Amino acid sequence: GRREEKLERVAELYNKNVSGEIIALPSTDLTRKNEIARLVADLQAREQHLSILINNAGISGESRDDVERTDATSLRQTLFDDETATFEDWESVYRTNVAQAFFLTSALLPLLQKGTEKEHGFSSTVINISSISGIVKASQHHFAYNASKAATIHLTRLLAHEVMTSGLKIRINNIAPGVFPSEMTTGESDEKQKSQIPKEKYESKVPAARPGNDRDMGNAILFAVTNQYLNGQTIVVDGGYVLATGTV
Repeated sequence: GRREEKLERVAELYNKNVSGEIIALPSTDLTRKNEIARLVADLQAREQHLSILINNAGISGESRDDVERTDATSLRQTLFDDETATFEDWESVYRTNVAQAFFLTSALLPLLQKGTEKEHGFSSTVINISSISGIVKASQHHFAYNASKAATIHLTRLLAHEVMTSGLKIRINNIAPGVFPSEMTTGESDEKQKSQIPKEKYESKVPAARPGNDRDMGNAILFAVTNQYLNGQTIVVDGGYVLATGTV
């Protein structure tokens, strides 16, 4: 993460009663190759191999709050003339949501391969966190974000295929969550760095009648990490949201 105080807070809160140790590495901007290289060097100095990489960095970018227009001129005003609609916003979203997953995964391939060689019967794994926003046909008022998540899903397949054809034993999959509480979806977090979404807000929008929770995501992560027969796939964890909304 980029905010060192958040990293230190995680280590302080959740290092108790665990079998291993949570170590907060120096804050890193994953949209810059030189900082990724520094992060990898720091990790190599501490560990001989890596078994699991979860690419969870993401930003939403600007939201187009009023796209339900009935004529071409007003729709252009929302999508093009609005001063917040910029190439820079698209570039920032893509750098964080797509390019960082490509470059960080690429930089860590040697350590990941060593992880496979270290653990008999287990292949190291990469999990990209995409979103159902990259699957549904609606823009949900943020075109750059949804397009970037669709790109992340395809990038997962590209990397999985490239790694497989190179003879490496590293599985690469992605999880596409639906609505989960986070600083991105709620704009805030509490003293334990947890965010909350009122259940009633999504009772009529999600077939499960609630947002996702830690257990839902934890189960999906454990499945993707441990299932040795899973590679290049998208796991949708959304309480049935895609069923109700429809896909592209």
